Amino acid sequence: MKLPEDGRLLRIFIGESDRADGKPLYEAIVLKARELNLAGATVLRGIMGFGADSRMHTAKLLELSEDLPVVIEIVDSKENLDKLTPFLDERVKEGLITLEDVKVIKYRTSKAP
Repeated sequence: MKLPEDGRLLRIFIGESDRADGKPLYEAIVLKARELNLAGATVLRGIMGFGADSRMHTAKLLELSEDLPVVIEIVDSKENLDKLTPFLDERVKEGLITLEDVKVIKYRTSKAP
């Protein structure tokens, strides 16, 4: 797969304990992105953060350690990312979703064509 030089970065900020269809929401999003043949997805687990409700999530507090911030990043073309939007609208009940322009420098696999 070749990515255009002018791509888009989709970031989805959710909580680690958010669920969809009985599985972690971050997992459901990554699996849907793969199903839609998007270029790739990465899930990042934060050690501290807060959202719209200003409730602190941190690995320091034992009772909150299972609901740490999670960010899913996906880089692809705007057209491809638009395919994921209906799924996100339906599944992401709380959180933040951003989209920004990025310049793709390199996107390669180690597998021979």
